[in-house]
Amino acid sequence: MANPFEVPDAEYAVLRNQQNQHSLWPADVAVPDGWTVVHGPGPRTECLAYVREHWVDIRPTQVAEFIAAVPR
Repeated sequence: MANPFEVPDAEYAVLRNQQNQHSLWPADVAVPDGWTVVHGPGPRTECLAYVREHWVDIRPTQVAEFIAAVPR
């Protein structure tokens, strides 16, 4: 059985959690608690392009906010 996260021609969705982290997710696999579909389903390449465009700061939201609040 192939890994459902690595099938090039499968349909995928892009998920996002409360920390603004993104995940490429097989469209036929249930979305885990705490994650929301923000794009798709669609081809893997389209979903990866969405992730590259929208997840430009890979730090969890809490970390980014903490660093921004530190006096310089």
